[in-house]
Amino acid sequence: MLPFRVLYLLSDFIYIIIYYVIGYRKTTVRENIALALPNLSEKERLVIEKKSFHHLCDIFLEMIKTLSISRKELDKRFVFTNLEVYKDLEKKEKSIALMMAHYASYEWAVSLNQQIKFEGYAIYKKLSNPYFDKLVRNIRSRFKATLITNKEAIPVIIENNKNKKLSLYGFASDQSPRINSVFHWQKFMGIEVPVHTGAEMLSKKYNMTMIFLKTKKIKRGFYEASLEVLSENPKEVPNYEITDKFLKLVEQQIIEAPEYYLWTHKRWKHRR
Repeated sequence: MLPFRVLYLLSDFIYIIIYYVIGYRKTTVRENIALALPNLSEKERLVIEKKSFHHLCDIFLEMIKTLSISRKELDKRFVFTNLEVYKDLEKKEKSIALMMAHYASYEWAVSLNQQIKFEGYAIYKKLSNPYFDKLVRNIRSRFKATLITNKEAIPVIIENNKNKKLSLYGFASDQSPRINSVFHWQKFMGIEVPVHTGAEMLSKKYNMTMIFLKTKKIKRGFYEASLEVLSENPKEVPNYEITDKFLKLVEQQIIEAPEYYLWTHKRWKHRR
């Protein structure tokens, strides 16, 4: 319920505790930045590291703030610059797979559900802690999003396709998949890693249009998002080409402003 100016003062305090006292995943973040941005000096990478932790504290509190924020306030703080791209696709009466990264404000992207006709599904990995899992579900469900776990995604898509229910499915596909379920390897930030291919394969099988959501942080608490069509007919595109294009777009985001990427995830734990 705190106003944003107080929220960010709290974030500044939490940053000091998380970064300087606890050192939460500092080693992982440092290693990831060094792997992905080897061209930068140690001093430059340290600046990115500190900024990324500061941003992490911001988005954590912004996520909780979603429980009380009004739609008007959220629409002011998370702006879609070219929503007509999406609305034109809805007219073609095909379900849509939206691919995005854990970059900038991936949590507030759920506000898209307030502006679409299709039912929106946010696919996420269930948390082991039942309390925090329930909290995340409550937060992400506030703006008409239907949360489904990655294990529930395929049955839901199959059922909706069978019933001709037009839907939007959100995939955050930039993290590392389980090594025993890898079908494709590709270079990401210059390092060959296994990548998630589920969004592309499901889109091919169930004839879904694929789009990419790019988010840009304008200033503290304010973001702009733009949509780009990856493919209207994925079946016609060679396997993994769309996934590779998605990775390139995520790379561009990171290179433009690396401090807003979620470096705490072990994205490069499997590499060759």
